[in-house]
Amino acid sequence: QVQLVESGGGLVQPGGSLRLSCAASGFTFSSYAMSWHRQAPGKERELVASISSTGGSTNYATSVKGRFTISRDNAKNTMYLQMNSLKPEDTAVYFCRLMSSWGQGTQVTVSS
Repeated sequence: QVQLVESGGGLVQPGGSLRLSCAASGFTFSSYAMSWHRQAPGKERELVASISSTGGSTNYATSVKGRFTISRDNAKNTMYLQMNSLKPEDTAVYFCRLMSSWGQGTQVTVSS
């Protein structure tokens, strides 16, 4: 059974940084591409970044390119999202995803 558990969210001031983690279990982590998504209040869930199974290929939403970095450690079955230069508009619940499986999400709030 696929399990995805996000952590690392919190309250941060504009311009600050956070690193999200997604711990995965129940499948062969190193065989699958994965992605981070977010959903702000009153908005649809959107793709933030994706990463190939080896980590050699990544893609980003235009709104986060140059500020966020997606990575993975296949030895630890964990995916990360390093978020720098955070803006209030980055406030959302952040989810990790493997195909049709989603984690429970972690809240990121950017506010002074």
